[in-house]
Amino acid sequence: MSLNNRLTLEQYMQEIGGLMNDQLGSFLPSQWSVPQSLQESMSYSLMAGGKRMRPLLVVAACEAGGGKREAALPVACAVEMVHTYSLIHDDLPAMDDDDFRRGKPTNHKVFGEAAAILAGDALLTHAFYSVVQASRQHGVPADAVLAIVEELSEYAGPRGMVGGQVADMEGEQGLTNLEQLEYIHLHKTSDLIMFSLLAGGRIAGVEENALQALRTFGHHLGLAFQIQDDILDLTGDEAKLGKKVQSDVKQQKVTYPYFIGLEASQQKVEQLTREAKEVIEGAGLKDVQRLLEIADYLMSRDH
Repeated sequence: MSLNNRLTLEQYMQEIGGLMNDQLGSFLPSQWSVPQSLQESMSYSLMAGGKRMRPLLVVAACEAGGGKREAALPVACAVEMVHTYSLIHDDLPAMDDDDFRRGKPTNHKVFGEAAAILAGDALLTHAFYSVVQASRQHGVPADAVLAIVEELSEYAGPRGMVGGQVADMEGEQGLTNLEQLEYIHLHKTSDLIMFSLLAGGRIAGVEENALQALRTFGHHLGLAFQIQDDILDLTGDEAKLGKKVQSDVKQQKVTYPYFIGLEASQQKVEQLTREAKEVIEGAGLKDVQRLLEIADYLMSRDH
């Protein structure tokens, strides 16, 4: 496609979002016998909208490395399932105790706590089935898929997202330094973003140095994304965010602006984004334009 015919980032995001909705609309094999109530609870949160940012990064990284979009979709679905399960469990009374997510009642408010827990369990487990379909259906080499399964386990598990969630819960008793907060942000948010980019690169079969660049890009982007979230909690528009603002303040949660102020936090987002773009420009990938556009979009987003 020539540059003149190239989709804008907004059009590209809509296109990938539409593809994801199609894929996720039939995420369980039709021949499986699954309780209807479980399917409904899983689908309720999976199809609740959202930016589909992690799937977008899987596809964009795959295409940046010259890989085929179709082969990336099963892994894009998997990361969205893991992200969705984490949100369902995060919203539970024992965790953040939230009544609304993306402007809709949270899963446990609609289906009850037990059903919400089990829907989260099911989404996490089914994610690994979905990853394997990249090989079964699209011929991605088994060693690449094995590496993706290993990294999804690592980045979503005790060293990754779950470890970050535990540190976040413990941190509510009082964080004393920025390093502790950065650990939480890196593992709660950055890890799945790093995974998404790495997975896209692995599907495309890129070289090791390009994988390392994608990892660093994801690390910086994920941290910038979470700091931007902290900023938006103070400055954002409730209607756009789909949740209450100032919730961090009300819950006395320690955030980047709390430690270093709003202006320094905004400068940190800009610095991380700039460094992320420099790394990816030197990665030797075939076409990094989309990844650069996504980095800019995340820095300037208002929800």
